[in-house]
Parts: sequence; C-alpha cells; structure tokens
Amino acid sequence: MKYTQLGRTGLKVSRLVLGTMNFGPQTDEPTSHGILDAALDAGLNFVDTANVYGWGENKGRTEEIIGTWFANGGGRREKTVLATKVYGSMSREGDTWPNEDRLSALNIRRAVEASLKRLQTDHIDLYQFHHIDRRTPFEEIWQAVDVLIQQGKILYAGSSNFPGYKIAQANETAARRGMVGLVSEQCLYNLAERRAEMEVIPAAQDYGLGVIPWSPLHGGLLGGVIKKEVEGGRRASGRSADALANSTVRAQVQAYEDLLDKHGLEPGEAALAWLLTRPGVTGPIVGPRTAEQLDSALRALELELSEEVLAGLDEIFPGPGPSPEAFAW
Repeated sequence: MKYTQLGRTGLKVSRLVLGTMNFGPQTDEPTSHGILDAALDAGLNFVDTANVYGWGENKGRTEEIIGTWFANGGGRREKTVLATKVYGSMSREGDTWPNEDRLSALNIRRAVEASLKRLQTDHIDLYQFHHIDRRTPFEEIWQAVDVLIQQGKILYAGSSNFPGYKIAQANETAARRGMVGLVSEQCLYNLAERRAEMEVIPAAQDYGLGVIPWSPLHGGLLGGVIKKEVEGGRRASGRSADALANSTVRAQVQAYEDLLDKHGLEPGEAALAWLLTRPGVTGPIVGPRTAEQLDSALRALELELSEEVLAGLDEIFPGPGPSPEAFAW
C-alpha cells in the first residue's frame, strides 16, 4: 500500500480512501464488515463516512455499521484514520426542528456527540464540513471546533464541496484565532469533471490542504459503461444513462474506452490512477459495494500510466485550462 501525509498534518494515510456511502443502503452489514476487513488487510487505513449516510429514515446507519466493526476489536479503530461529516439534517421527514442541521455551534456539538455514539469511538480523526453554511460565520464554526479539539473529540477539521474563496475565508479566520484551520478538501474531481483545477485545488495547495476527490468514476461514466453494454448487455443507469444520451458525451466516453483498450487498461482502474498523478491529490474516494470492486480499486495503486496515455486522456478530457492567476502580468 502506498501512503502519503494528509495535507500539512502528520497523519499518514493510504492513497485510496474507503468511502462507505453504500454501507447500509446497498451493502448489508456483514458484507460491509468484510469489505472493511479486506481494505484494512490491504493496508487501506483511511475510512470516510458522513452522519447522514444511510439516507431517508436510516440516516446514521452507515456510521452504526462502522461502529459495530470497530467493536469487533483486533486493533481496527487504532489502525484506522476515521473521517466523518456534519451539515445535513438528521431529522426524520415531518419531524424537523431548528438547529438540527448546518454548521451552528449548537448543531456541531450535538452532531459530534451523536456520531461518536454511533461510531463507538471516543474521537474522530478528521471532522469535515459537508457543505458551506452561508448563515453561520466562520468565527462561530471555529469556536465550536476549538472546544472539540480541546476536549479530544476531534483531531482535525476538513471541508467538502467548498469553493476556493471559502477555503481561503475559513483558513484566514482560523489563522486569526491561532488555529490550524482546514487540513483537507473533499471535492468533485475526475477526468470528466475538472473544474476543481480552476480555483479549488490551487486554493487547497496554497493553504496546505490535502485534496480528496469524490466520484472518481463520475457516477460510473468512467468505469467502462459502453464496454459493459456491448459485452454483457448491461445498460447504463442513473446519471450515466442520462449523460450517455448526449451524443457528444457518448462519443467522448467511447474515445476514452478505445484509448484504454488499445493499451490494455481497465477504464475504472485507469481513472483512479490518473487522479493519483494529479498535483495536490491525497487520494480518491472509492465506494465498493463488493469485495471484487475493492480489489479492482486496489490494482489502480500499482498502475503506472505512460506519457502517451496521459496525453491521450488530456486530449479527450482537456479540462478547464489555466486558472485565472495564470493571466497575471
């Protein structure tokens, strides 16, 4: 397993992040535990979740599954760098009350306590703000985080889905308080969606944040969907099907799959390997529903993409071009 440091922290984390969004809704508890065990056996030590995962009437279920896995012992908690998130409402439909969502100091305090109970642990290594909160000033957010750090309930704070200017605001506010500030940003970033290169990743690099891309296969679009249609009759569904209905997108994905087929590469593994070449990236989040999908993701760590392949990928998915700062005199 390949490791790196998370941003400017001393934490050493695996270059793949095990995402758990499917645990509960699509993957039952025994299978989820099996995937967690297999990941840890392979050296993958970075586990990401969120308090709302489980969704609907089962919000919190994913954290509970991880908690029962920790309770099995064997050093599971000690070997794991645990990340979870706060922002979304934990109320059941029709039972919404004020201060049960977003990033008020009150909700952060309540949410941490509830997550710790579900996760069956005494601390969270990386506590992430799932979205920006336009209603709550960063002074209040950092006051709440400072208390939790002093209490030993969280070690570091990170962001998710933050624009570049909010990363700057958050960390400048933290600096005025003498705090470390954000140490990571979890953003949508993959071959087909490269807008993060304009502002988010440059801001993260300037402030020393690790970048944790989510949806590295762009909802399955980069996982060989056309090849699966042809070979197995498995038609794309959901967002992938919607995207492929656009003839331009379909032609782009076909060119992508043809390029990788020419070089004997699997699309999903190549998409992950590409992210691992990108400046500032700590490691992409993979969300396996099965042990086989985990094995495929792990193979990406050993995959070295040639300059020819990298150039071909850039030609098919050129990205947004230079960031605005490149135009300065």
